[in-house]
Amino acid sequence: MRWAGQSTTTTAPASQEPLLPLSGLVRTVRTPEFAGITFHEVLAKSALNRVPGNSSMPFHWTINPYRGCSHACVYCFARKTHSYLNLDTGLDFDSQLVVKTNVGEVVRREVSRRSWQREHVAMGTNTDPYQRAEGRYRLMPDIITALADSGTPFSILTKGTLLARDIPLLQKASSMVQIGMGISLAIIDPALAHAVEPGTPSPKARLELISRLRDAGLPCGVLAMPILPWLTDGDESLDQLFGALAAAGATGVSAGALHLRPGAREWYLEWLAANHPELVGRYQRLYSGGSYASKEYRTWLSGRIRKHRANHGFTSGAQFFRELQPGSPDEGGVPAGTSSTNHVLAPDKEPTLF
Repeated sequence: MRWAGQSTTTTAPASQEPLLPLSGLVRTVRTPEFAGITFHEVLAKSALNRVPGNSSMPFHWTINPYRGCSHACVYCFARKTHSYLNLDTGLDFDSQLVVKTNVGEVVRREVSRRSWQREHVAMGTNTDPYQRAEGRYRLMPDIITALADSGTPFSILTKGTLLARDIPLLQKASSMVQIGMGISLAIIDPALAHAVEPGTPSPKARLELISRLRDAGLPCGVLAMPILPWLTDGDESLDQLFGALAAAGATGVSAGALHLRPGAREWYLEWLAANHPELVGRYQRLYSGGSYASKEYRTWLSGRIRKHRANHGFTSGAQFFRELQPGSPDEGGVPAGTSSTNHVLAPDKEPTLF
């Protein structure tokens, strides 16, 4: 198991037979409150993850207290990471969760070192730190406190309304260090959101969280990704999305098209075949070039995003998310290294060839 290198070799009796040969596994847990989910509790040796030097990300460090995510978003780009643990990227990603139970203690130790330069630390860039498991394990308060106490700036991106629990702590942290807060919300229709993101809080609940953060004096940008071709990219859908985000008080919005990396691609297309079989062929053509939608589609979507963002008073995208995303979500999700154009198709004209 590749996870073994991130764990201590100390073990303790498990509550039941472990399902995974994880070195340093403390115990494997199932509880009635989390039906269908298995927690693999480990003691991590390290918490700060260095971002590869060839990455387009502007930050160099991340923290991921969990591996796998019960949000179960069918499009999640992080699904591939579960294959590194010899787990599948479908149901296992949703239900076999690795929990670094000592992560707060490890973070405090690492940021206390003389060599630590207090660089920005991003959370929520892989799996969600405020997924349901956080209600059980309460790992984030210790992480937030350790970072703030050390003078380390940080950002959090989440779909989880459990974040509201830590608003007082985040207010205190914001007086000590620069923090970035962001909510991931791209689908307003509750039925579609439940189908595509079955384990997440409802769109209404996330809109209310945005308002609570703003009422608490905290900035709150929104990552409106992914926009789903032929499902949420129409004018009506985008108007409703940006209108709702404006009403909630979002400080900025970045949006972009779905991208389908290996692992997520297979899982999403399986969902599409079961729920919207008429779109499978169109998606296969649209994504025939790889993980990203065709450049023509992204340019077309970019125009719609700019139009609706401006219509609802957003002067630009959320700077916080422009910095976090690999590419330019404000230009329809154009990946890094590609050029975008100013060509905008008429709002009522459908893009061709896909």
